Amino acid sequence: MTTLIVDAANVVGSRPDGWWKDRAGAARRLHEQLLVADLPYDEVVVVLEGAAKGGTKAGRDGHVRTVHAKGAGDETIVEQARAAAAKGRTVVVTADRMLQARVGGVGAQALSPSWLLDQL
Repeated sequence: MTTLIVDAANVVGSRPDGWWKDRAGAARRLHEQLLVADLPYDEVVVVLEGAAKGGTKAGRDGHVRTVHAKGAGDETIVEQARAAAAKGRTVVVTADRMLQARVGGVGAQALSPSWLLDQL
């Protein structure tokens, strides 16, 4: 099982395209891009926090699973990475260096938002 976990706030925030005016819309657009992207992962997990949660309901949509963080997304991302890494190869997309170190500690690899955006 291969899993890609997306720190949606970090990925959306890496592009200055006005996302801050409509966080829910930006999350929805990212979700839609991930649904049609040809990525080499069995499952894509998108973690949303704050106002972005209004853009996509929690749950599964094809190979994309949306998770709503209860608070800050980092804790939820680490939990998701720990569970996925126990089942197979796991990659987390984030530019947050502290989060990269934390997911590395649970057995996941970290890649930058620019890598993902290039794939989309």
